[in-house]
Amino acid sequence: MRSRRDSAMSTFSTTGIPGPSLINMRDMALRIGDSEVSLQVSNSRIRFNFMALKSMTGFGEGAASAAGIRVSVELSSVNRKQLDINVNLPRNLVTLDAQVQRTIREEFSRGRVSGIIRVETADGSAGSVVVDEKLAAEYVTGIRKTAEKLKLQEDLGAELISRLPGVVSIEQRDLDSDQVSEILSAALAKALKGLAKMRAAEGKMLERDLRERLTLLEQYTQEIRKLAPAVVTSYREKLFQRLEEAGLNDLASDERIVKEIALFADRCDISEELTRLKSHLAQARKLLRSKEPVGRTLDFLCQELFREINTTGSKAGEVEITRYVVAFKTELERIREQVQNIE
Repeated sequence: MRSRRDSAMSTFSTTGIPGPSLINMRDMALRIGDSEVSLQVSNSRIRFNFMALKSMTGFGEGAASAAGIRVSVELSSVNRKQLDINVNLPRNLVTLDAQVQRTIREEFSRGRVSGIIRVETADGSAGSVVVDEKLAAEYVTGIRKTAEKLKLQEDLGAELISRLPGVVSIEQRDLDSDQVSEILSAALAKALKGLAKMRAAEGKMLERDLRERLTLLEQYTQEIRKLAPAVVTSYREKLFQRLEEAGLNDLASDERIVKEIALFADRCDISEELTRLKSHLAQARKLLRSKEPVGRTLDFLCQELFREINTTGSKAGEVEITRYVVAFKTELERIREQVQNIE
């Protein structure tokens, strides 16, 4: 069965949209189910922008060329409480690091973003190979003396010598940083677009999963609310049963017994906890529709939900309520794991 969102999208895409003369606004917003949708109207065309969560995991790459210079960028990101950027630039272009950092910070607010930037010239190389022949000769002389002194078999070859530290190096060519900056900006923009697209795609899956789990928590809360009144009733019945078994039926109406029941009712009252649980769950659903990064706030709400459900379980010791409390905690822990990857 198709969802209301799918049906709505199908309707807009197949039935046709009135032209600009019939629509006086260029931007509209509507809500389909729990998702907010942004509609941009331009020349009888509507583009849907679903406001979804963003994951912190993704990958993107991009490349751009001009004036015989090619710049390629690879970016990847994983979850991290803060925004941590680590991009490797060629040594002769380290002056562009601030530009790269600033551009990435404009796009993301959380996560560890790692990247590799490569620059090649028209001949396909990033520099020229330099062999330090003097150093190589010193290596050979030293190795031969050591082999002769220790009576070792001498086994020297060009491949072995080339692997020794400092013998072979890559001399990076001088590049015009201003010229490379423009090419880098284009390549970086493509990589960021790909990274953002993947983060958004995974974010949509996380959002769908979280909505389903929040529904379960709401159901558990409702079941606990239904069972709450029975806690005092059950306690009263057990107390009277014990009095009866002890042959103290005449104490059933004693003021002390009535007071004890009233005190117990006050101690096991979970109405406030249930109200706060309902409020926190509603806030969590609202955050799923936010355009801003909500990972930290969702994590805080998870902590508050755990605190309230823990108090609920401690106050109401009924077996049935405990069963729902355990189920609530189990599902909440799964939500917390998912929230750790939300920007």
